[in-house]
Amino acid sequence: MGLAFQPNYTKGVTVTPNGTSQQVTLGFTSESLVFTNLGTTIVYVAVGNSANSIVASTSCYPVMVNSQVSIGKDQDDDTVAFISPDGDGSLHIIQGIGI
Repeated sequence: MGLAFQPNYTKGVTVTPNGTSQQVTLGFTSESLVFTNLGTTIVYVAVGNSANSIVASTSCYPVMVNSQVSIGKDQDDDTVAFISPDGDGSLHIIQGIGI
């Protein structure tokens, strides 16, 4: 059994996705991310290192409306790209450890 998600409460952020891919740099402090879609449109996310070009599109990981997902990430990944092609959204992102 894996470790339950332990959030880093000082490392949460809420972003407002729209039809253009945007990014937020979160830092290197976690091994997991939890995405909570607070909006009414699907949000697509991509995780990577800020040294590379990170662009979210509809081929990336979908976070469904009113849902929450957790993903693991490389320690070198510090940036999340996000897009909501069907209109403005609301996405909460928090770092932590465990899944």
